[in-house]
Amino acid sequence: MTRGDIAKKYFLNGYNCSQAVVLAFSDMTGYDEKSLAMLSQPFGGGMGGMREVCGTVSGMWIVLGALFGNSEPKNPQKRNELYVRVREIAAKFEQDNGSLICRELLGLAPLGSSKGLVGDKPIVTNKAKRPCPELCKYAADLLEEYISEHIDEVVSAA
Repeated sequence: MTRGDIAKKYFLNGYNCSQAVVLAFSDMTGYDEKSLAMLSQPFGGGMGGMREVCGTVSGMWIVLGALFGNSEPKNPQKRNELYVRVREIAAKFEQDNGSLICRELLGLAPLGSSKGLVGDKPIVTNKAKRPCPELCKYAADLLEEYISEHIDEVVSAA
C-alpha cells in the first residue's frame, strides 16, 4: 500500500484533504497522529473552506517542514532551502493537476477569500464528483517519491 493509498483512505474515513496527506506520513514526522490531525485541520478545503490553496498541497508542505525544516529563526539559508523544496513540489503538483487552487481543482467559479463562505459553512459541491480522494492519493504519492529522492537530506525525522 502506497502513502497515496493511505492518504486516500484517511480522506474517505472523514479526515479533510490536508489531514489525510499529513497523517499518511505520521510515522516519519516524529509527531503523534492526534497533534498532526489538529495542526493540519485548518488547511482543509483550501484553507478553512475558503477554496484557496488545495489542502493536499498544504499537507505536503507541512510534512516537508517536519522533515526538512529547522527551528532556528536566524538561519535564513535553511529557511530558503525549505522554500525551494516547497516551490519544487508545488510546481510539480500544478504541472500535473493544472492548479494549486482548490476552487479551480473543484471547477468552482472564483469567489475569493472569505466570500467563499455561505454563512458559517463552506460552499457545498457534489462530493461524489470531487477529485479530492484522488488528489489526496496523488499528493501523498508525489511527496513519498520526493522524500525517497532526498532521504539523505532529512533533518528532523522521527
